[in-house]
Amino acid sequence: MCRSIKTLHNAEVPATQEEIRAAALQYVRKVSGYRKPSKVNEAAFERAVEEVAEATRRMLEGLRRQI
Repeated sequence: MCRSIKTLHNAEVPATQEEIRAAALQYVRKVSGYRKPSKVNEAAFERAVEEVAEATRRMLEGLRRQI
């Protein structure tokens, strides 16, 4: 779906917060169809990026525990 999103799960080198946010931003851009949302949609767009980033952090944390 989002070919520019880097694979973040790697047991040897944990993903940085910046990498996680960048992947979340790419995902939200793809799903919403907006590269940059209008002022009216900006808050919802940013909230979605933060929620996806947080879900990604939790997932990566869980995957590391299982190694």
